Amino acid sequence: MKKVFIVGAGPGDPELLTLKAVRCIAEADLILYDYLVDERTLQHAKAEAELVSLGQPYTGRKLKQTEVNQRMIEAAAAGQAVVRLKGGDPHIFGRLNEEMTALADANIPFEVVPGITSASAAAQVAGISLTDRHFASAAAFITGHLSYEHDPSLPKLDFGQFAAFPGTLVFYMGTATAEIWSGTMLEAGKEPQTPVLIVFEATLPNQRIVRTTLAEVSETFRQERLYHPCIVIVGKVVDRFP
Repeated sequence: MKKVFIVGAGPGDPELLTLKAVRCIAEADLILYDYLVDERTLQHAKAEAELVSLGQPYTGRKLKQTEVNQRMIEAAAAGQAVVRLKGGDPHIFGRLNEEMTALADANIPFEVVPGITSASAAAQVAGISLTDRHFASAAAFITGHLSYEHDPSLPKLDFGQFAAFPGTLVFYMGTATAEIWSGTMLEAGKEPQTPVLIVFEATLPNQRIVRTTLAEVSETFRQERLYHPCIVIVGKVVDRFP
């Protein structure tokens, strides 16, 4: 039996991998990687390693979480070195607990290797700080994905509560739901001219950075034809954008 490594691949640029991530990838017999992981990251894998893409949503079959869990368990139990490669940092909206629980229940040893999260990468390429002490002593990472619509057992997130948050708001997976989360905050009293920065594919060759406002963010996505993956930064720190 081998230990499973759940590895953060970072935001995309393979130079932003940690040394430990590179070592785990190089030693793996099986790499199960998310579709958002830049394939240049896989250049560190050994020639005989099995590389399995977990599929893209809306464009063909995507492996269910239970299938991913089972594949990790079976491979590790058979003595294979397994890497579960996730975009960004597995701890941030990466469904990490589901995989850790499945491995623990199967008595499979595992270790999580953190990666650079997309929020940090987006701030870096935009030349701003998420926690500029003049504007924000706090930052909130928020999912724009309406998971509760697919699974009623999950908590429903009230975006309106963030209207009064005294810091920077960072939205992950908020492209398709921009009209919902922005509209809810506006209804709750958030200033329409609150500055917003949309960062598309941060650190990758075709990255784009678009500035807008909270009142216009949903329309900006449509006009600029921006789609997933985007990070959206909301707050006064955006004023530092060159």
